[in-house]
Amino acid sequence: MLGDVTQTTETPAPTREPAGPRRTPRVHRAWFVAAVTFVTIIGAAAFASLPGLLIEPLHGEFHWSRGTIGFAVSVNLALYGLTAPFAAALMDRFGIRRVVAAALSVIAAGSLLTVWMTAAWQLVVYWGVLVGLGSGSMALAFAATVTNRWFTARRGLVTGILTAAGASGQLIFLPLLSWLVERHGWRPAAVTVALAALAVVPFVWLLLRDHPADVGLAPYGGEYAEKPAPVTGAARRAVTVLFRAARTGPFWLLAGTFAICGASTNGLVKTHFVPAAHDHGMPVTAAAGLLAVIGVFDVVGTVASGWFTDRFEARRLLAVYYALRGVSLLFLPMLLAPAVHPPMLFFIVFYGLDWVATVPPTIALCREHYGEDSAIVFGWVLASHQVGAAAVAFAGGVARDVFGSYDVVWYASGALCAAAALMALVIRRGAASTPAVKPA
Repeated sequence: MLGDVTQTTETPAPTREPAGPRRTPRVHRAWFVAAVTFVTIIGAAAFASLPGLLIEPLHGEFHWSRGTIGFAVSVNLALYGLTAPFAAALMDRFGIRRVVAAALSVIAAGSLLTVWMTAAWQLVVYWGVLVGLGSGSMALAFAATVTNRWFTARRGLVTGILTAAGASGQLIFLPLLSWLVERHGWRPAAVTVALAALAVVPFVWLLLRDHPADVGLAPYGGEYAEKPAPVTGAARRAVTVLFRAARTGPFWLLAGTFAICGASTNGLVKTHFVPAAHDHGMPVTAAAGLLAVIGVFDVVGTVASGWFTDRFEARRLLAVYYALRGVSLLFLPMLLAPAVHPPMLFFIVFYGLDWVATVPPTIALCREHYGEDSAIVFGWVLASHQVGAAAVAFAGGVARDVFGSYDVVWYASGALCAAAALMALVIRRGAASTPAVKPA
């Protein structure tokens, strides 16, 4: 193996000979890059933890309707998704470090500006547009790009770990932010989000590397390859990849299932669980604590899902995940109460294990069907995820204003998950499926 690598690099780059021993280190550099990515996503998760905590305070201070606040959140979620495919292309053009560092700075600016807002349109611009654009560039396409470049083996496991980073950030920040909102108001919480985003920028700039060839290494489990030249026309490439993928059936099935995934997670539970529980008399800190516990089990479930994705057929895993999620959501309206009781804890554990377990098999299916374009295709699939989330974030607020409760939204989301399970089973196997997901 080492002889093969030496033969590959000897003629074009003899100056890299000192790097040869680093190609079989005790701990491959790819794992350090994955660790920096994990920490970055954790820091960026602060802004994703806040919207559900803002609904009641903003409604109380400014007397904005829940539908209006939900609209701002929906703009945030939609832009988060629609920016993702362009961010993946921009990473190919300008590098991961530059794009992610700029995105974190935009997030910090948007979060800080909300402190001085006085009108609903400002919430839409600052939190909806600026934080939405920044977070879209820090979307799961970031994790997919890092995984595709730095790993050939263990891609499913690494995808699961990086996806779980968002849940880990939720676990860290939700209790803190809910305590700040309840004790000191929502403004200190917004400042905390901005500072958390800025604190991650030095880690990204100093420790993250764009490609294994930057340090003379082969990807983990693969063979050495020269770093490709920067790809120009990032926006054009993102749109071209979309048009090409849109002519295939798997793309629409993946986009449809992932839209339902977003509707039943970010749009529904992350945005409306805390105010829904508060409607039943549960303190905000207790409800936020339950969301944080979801984050604990989400880490376990997502890492396990990555491990399963390396070993089992991805579409069948998706069908199981969506079916189980749908069942859990149908029971939730009966479990909401002023106090936390064992059936609610069971729901939290069960739902948490399934929260983003859908991501590793969805990325694997994108890789199977779309090869080198898979990160950009997944960016577009993620856009559908966030459009679904945006629709339910807005619809949930309107439903609460109209019906006085969230029950109809819980039931509708459960039914949608059942439809997603059926859609997942229809996805055909890709021609590249065997090598793409085969474990080392």
